[in-house]
Amino acid sequence: MTAAILDATPAPVKRTLRARATLVASVIFLALLAVCWAAPGFVAPHDPLAVDLGAVLAPPSLAHPLGTDDAGRDVLSRLIHGAGASLSIGFGATLVGVVGGCVLGVIAGLGPRLLDGVIMRAVDCLVAIPDILLALIVISLAGGGTMNVLLAVGVASIPGYARIIRAQTHQVKVAPYIESARTMGVSWTFVAWHHVLPNAFRPLVPVVALRVGGAIGAGAGLSFLGLGAQPPSAEWGAMISSGRNFLANDPFLVLWPALAITLTVLAVSVVSVALKRHLEGRIL
Repeated sequence: MTAAILDATPAPVKRTLRARATLVASVIFLALLAVCWAAPGFVAPHDPLAVDLGAVLAPPSLAHPLGTDDAGRDVLSRLIHGAGASLSIGFGATLVGVVGGCVLGVIAGLGPRLLDGVIMRAVDCLVAIPDILLALIVISLAGGGTMNVLLAVGVASIPGYARIIRAQTHQVKVAPYIESARTMGVSWTFVAWHHVLPNAFRPLVPVVALRVGGAIGAGAGLSFLGLGAQPPSAEWGAMISSGRNFLANDPFLVLWPALAITLTVLAVSVVSVALKRHLEGRIL
């Protein structure tokens, strides 16, 4: 009976049901990651840094559901604690990029034409450089480490946000309510903070949500190169970097953190697309 009903369901309805099921699964997965981020000690079964030389590269068991690494550390516990580091880089870098992009974009959009031209020519030059290469340049100047990776990924994303905010600012500043506020003698600072920036930023919300996943992947990539979290820190990119030396013995040391990164980026992408459709007034 159930199979017959599903077969009779129109294709658009099936697509909608699949999309909603995917969205629910993505939200649940991100909620679990948030719990791991907020309280890893209550979720993880072991200390992620506890070394047990008697259980090196142990297979999955009741004590270690995902096995252990080359130092006998519990892989599941390291994945859970690594969620906090990876998500912190993703959201922190996105925050840095959004704040920097909003400042430059609003100044360029509301400032004199000469200032607009200078800022945007500089932004265009930075946009021509791939984000990961720009992040590497920042790290080469600031040094490695988790915080510097966060700043590097964030700074590398500023030019893209600045271009979007500047374009939105040009559209918003000619709106009738902006002209009315200026006619009443309201300062440009008040108009920019209370009117221009909120309305210029609203279309950027789904873009920001989508780029969180990209920032997580970029942070993991830099940690994989040894520029971010250093061993024995539990961070997904660093776990892949250390696990690649044991691919022949235990490929799951690389598979589990790689799968965690992939699922996180996919979940963030699904939620961002749903958010975009909602803001556009479309049904998921």
